[in-house]
Amino acid sequence: MEYNTIDNESLRQRFNPDGSVLRRHQMRMLELLLELDRVCKKHNISYWLSSGTLLGAARHKGFIPWDDDLDVELMREDYLRLMEVLPGELPETMALQSNDTDASFFSYYAKLRDRRSVLHESNDYDRCWKEKGIYIDIVPLEKQPIWLHLISEKSTGHMYKIWRTSTDDKKSIKRVMRIFKLNNYFIYPVLRLLCKLIRPSVITSGLGIPFHNPRYERNIFPLTTMEFEGHQFPVPHNTDQHLREIYGDYMKLPDLNRLNLHVGEIEIYD
Repeated sequence: MEYNTIDNESLRQRFNPDGSVLRRHQMRMLELLLELDRVCKKHNISYWLSSGTLLGAARHKGFIPWDDDLDVELMREDYLRLMEVLPGELPETMALQSNDTDASFFSYYAKLRDRRSVLHESNDYDRCWKEKGIYIDIVPLEKQPIWLHLISEKSTGHMYKIWRTSTDDKKSIKRVMRIFKLNNYFIYPVLRLLCKLIRPSVITSGLGIPFHNPRYERNIFPLTTMEFEGHQFPVPHNTDQHLREIYGDYMKLPDLNRLNLHVGEIEIYD
């Protein structure tokens, strides 16, 4: 299916017409993305649109009409630089959420949060986090074999199981954070050292992040740009092949009657 055979206007009217809660949510995420883009350009940090956000750019020239999240990726060395500079660059209406800025945040990637909104994810993982506004995900990537990444996912899965089945959040978060710190300061550095010895060619989500779709340098670099909601943002050099290796025939629409959103309740303030 080619882009010009998809009736994006009809999809917009059905799922995210102007003024709808979802469209307001998307526009707030766009504000966060524009600020992230500004900071990355200022500090010469490379990042690109990823996952459903990249698919939306390629297929809809913007958000997938029913999408309620936004993802960007960057290599781990750029991610670490971004974590250093981003907090000092943000307006008061935004906040970086990582374990360095929120002691109860136990993900191995960061979120850029809007402070003029409140949302509760349907999985309730965010119930102890300090920042709960609309967000975009900032995901570091690393060169590593898939089998090694799967090892790192085991401990992460255990953390989420503890939190998901918690009957005492105060005790459970202490258990979760002990595992988080053991991974972050001991187990994952050992795995990264092993990666240096193996010299893998595959790129995937950073250690501990529960997604392991392989990415390849030949498809990503050098970055180019693509239109997304009327702005140009960085995308992989060979976006078509990149998306096909992740989604297959990404231009084919899913069953529009069987869509699942990530967000539960949401309030958006001016």
